[in-house]
Amino acid sequence: MFRAAGHAGEAAAAWFLYVCFSILPVDAASALGGWIGRTFGSRLSVSNNARRNLKSTYPDWSDHQVETIVISMWNNLGRTAGEHPHLSQFNPYQKNSRVEVVGFENCEKFLRANTPCLFFSGHIANWEIAPLAAKGLGLIMHLVYRRANNPFFDKLVQKGRNVLEGDFYPKGSDGAKGLLRALKRGANVAMLVDQKMNDGISVPFLGRNAMTAPALAEFALRYKCPIVPARVERLQGAHFRLTLLPPLQIQNSGNKGADILKIMTEVNVLLGDWISEKPEQWLWVHNRWPD
Repeated sequence: MFRAAGHAGEAAAAWFLYVCFSILPVDAASALGGWIGRTFGSRLSVSNNARRNLKSTYPDWSDHQVETIVISMWNNLGRTAGEHPHLSQFNPYQKNSRVEVVGFENCEKFLRANTPCLFFSGHIANWEIAPLAAKGLGLIMHLVYRRANNPFFDKLVQKGRNVLEGDFYPKGSDGAKGLLRALKRGANVAMLVDQKMNDGISVPFLGRNAMTAPALAEFALRYKCPIVPARVERLQGAHFRLTLLPPLQIQNSGNKGADILKIMTEVNVLLGDWISEKPEQWLWVHNRWPD
């Protein structure tokens, strides 16, 4: 009962902010979200996870450097929340677009061949931008996502995603079945692969081993799908760049375990490079590494 009441209270606050953000123009909503994030986010206990992760990843950093990134991280998260009701405005083909797309030629041939593609990214910048921009380019992505612990908040997040058009597959057995059916019919699937998975495989990530979900590599090997890295960067305010990199070179040696480890190692290297270049845009509050 107490948990349900807590969830309801959190949902009420989230809905209030959502309505406020939706009333404002996108730039104002993004700016307000950023102010809320950097003003209050660093005071939350979850920010200690971010400080610990940053200090372990960059041991030479001073406490001031760490705190600067924590505050900037919350600024990015707040902006992402403020932009959520306005996702329909992030179309790379509209006049004065807020999204610059680089490297679309790296997946055009798969579109022409009607070949299913696997796209991966992480919780970097505004991670909803990749499927949005892809939609504007005629490429519909079906998304794998983790349900929020608060079911009311989960409904709110999904409400903002209605503009994406693709299907949503929650992590777990039910979602996996739907995802397999999508790949069999030639659909494109996007996955955020930077979160910890306790029953995953141990793969180096930002200098330390981290439990990593192997599904991306498993699907690529099983269905012979290309894996396209999709990097999102926040440029300034509510403006972004989406870079679609060339597909990973996948070789099936017959040793499934070794092949999966090789693919996921390459994936984690790319994610680590993106994060190290702009650490303030990654979600450092994840419990990504074991103690």
